[in-house]
Amino acid sequence: MFTKSEENYLKEIYVLEQENKTEINTNLIAEKIETKASSVTDMLKKLAKKKLLIYQKYKGVKLNNKGKRIALSVIRKHRLWETFLVEKLNFKWDEVHEIAEQLEHIQSKKLTNRLDKYLNYPTTDPHGDPIPNEKGEIKITKTESLSNLKNNQEGIFVEVKNASDTFLKYLTNKKIAIGSKIKVKHKEAFDKSLTIEINKKTFNISENVSKNLYLKKIK
Repeated sequence: MFTKSEENYLKEIYVLEQENKTEINTNLIAEKIETKASSVTDMLKKLAKKKLLIYQKYKGVKLNNKGKRIALSVIRKHRLWETFLVEKLNFKWDEVHEIAEQLEHIQSKKLTNRLDKYLNYPTTDPHGDPIPNEKGEIKITKTESLSNLKNNQEGIFVEVKNASDTFLKYLTNKKIAIGSKIKVKHKEAFDKSLTIEINKKTFNISENVSKNLYLKKIK
């Protein structure tokens, strides 16, 4: 049994490991979870004593297999609950993160497995993030950032990297949703902004927006 704080640290370290090619250091973790570096150091020492990660001062941190299993279990519960809230309780995709943050710490494996079965074993959550199965396995789909597409290339929007409430609301207002077919009409050389087409409607988005939209390319 692990505390909510310990599970959160393991989850965030796992996410950082997937996002970064460089070592995961104390400052990077502190920035991610918005706390002091000294507090992060204390927790890393605690988790290392519990044999959940490898930590060496000034050399960064790395989850071991046990730490990864726990992190993936928490992530699995989080994404299954987000799916349940959206699909079954009609929450909007920008409303579910904080609720799922609370529900992800429920310890019952039986409940989690029944929830997975009830939802017909989904492989992605409402934001397009992959959902680990009971064994911690993740189905990886090859995607590419919209910002990398060239003129007249198109794809299906399958994952959003920035899942903040404000960004999701922005996408909703623009009628950009998971499953949308997006075509690049023009890329501006100066600021890398894009003119895109969705459902025969054309509008502009910034490079910052395009970098957070991941697509399965069509052509």
